[in-house]
Amino acid sequence: MGRVVTFGEILLRLSTPRHERISQARQFDIIYGGTECNVAVSLAQFGHDATYVSAVPANDLGQAAINYVRQFGVDTGSILRQGRRLGAYFLEIGAGGRASKVVYDRADSSASEIKPGMIDWVRIFQGKDWFHFSGITCAISASAASVVEEAAVAAKKAGLTVSCDFNYRATLWSAEKGRQVMGPIVRNVDVAIGSGRDPVLQGLIGMDGNIPAPKRSAEAYRPFIEAAVQKLGFKKVALTVRDIYSSSRNTYAGVYYDGQGVAMSRTHDIDIVDRVGGGDGFTAGIVHGILAGFDRQHTVDFAAAAAALAHTIHGDFNLVSVDEVEAAAGSAGADVRR
Repeated sequence: MGRVVTFGEILLRLSTPRHERISQARQFDIIYGGTECNVAVSLAQFGHDATYVSAVPANDLGQAAINYVRQFGVDTGSILRQGRRLGAYFLEIGAGGRASKVVYDRADSSASEIKPGMIDWVRIFQGKDWFHFSGITCAISASAASVVEEAAVAAKKAGLTVSCDFNYRATLWSAEKGRQVMGPIVRNVDVAIGSGRDPVLQGLIGMDGNIPAPKRSAEAYRPFIEAAVQKLGFKKVALTVRDIYSSSRNTYAGVYYDGQGVAMSRTHDIDIVDRVGGGDGFTAGIVHGILAGFDRQHTVDFAAAAAALAHTIHGDFNLVSVDEVEAAAGSAGADVRR
């Protein structure tokens, strides 16, 4: 299996119980998560050697976050203990026509104050195969974005495959700012993951990749993907395709270009338990498929099924096995396993 490093911010997640509004809640359920952390945990469940790099304060909350991640088989030995606070987000879980809502409280967090030179990337990347980051980490601060670029350059120099999930968040920065910051960084990326609707990705390649449902096919996404490859130098591109019918029902599919052709998964109809981390499940599925040597159809089928399963599990982490994902990809996942 592969040896993967991910880098980003781990957050304290406080979610409302019983679909309550944040304004009415008198208690919150507490767990930990964060997009690159979620990917590392998924890959550890798939049997990979996963290392997660971040920064947390040297206090009980920081240690609790580390303990939470480490229990799922992720190497947390390179997490820095520095800064004053652990970033947090409040999650209001929607229902029916009321969308879920996230309120971030991550200003001046340990991860946002990280600076170039603080992490020994040469040491961390020794013997590793893959480095992954997301646009969210680039958005939390200018210094964090600089560290992402530092890491991506070091990873390329060390011969690692570099992947990026664009993962645009309008509450963290504007699309214009995202394009300015991520434009130079993604020149180091081999495998790009995102959505045809992502405004940062759209802006960088000068094309809208949002295709209406009746016209969707692997070939329909080819012009958008080819533009991304030609203009940004990506070797492989994976796109998520989501339609939202309510807070509790979405459909989900994936598209994947492996450098030779484009494949599209079947569309999964999802009854949602917890949407947070669904895209990270897709990302981990793409990384797993590539590292495992799957062909492009198998890779995107696996990734879309992993994402669909992630929506059925409470919390950020997609705690499923390879066998469970393969069963879901083959439409057998809902049967009772005896």
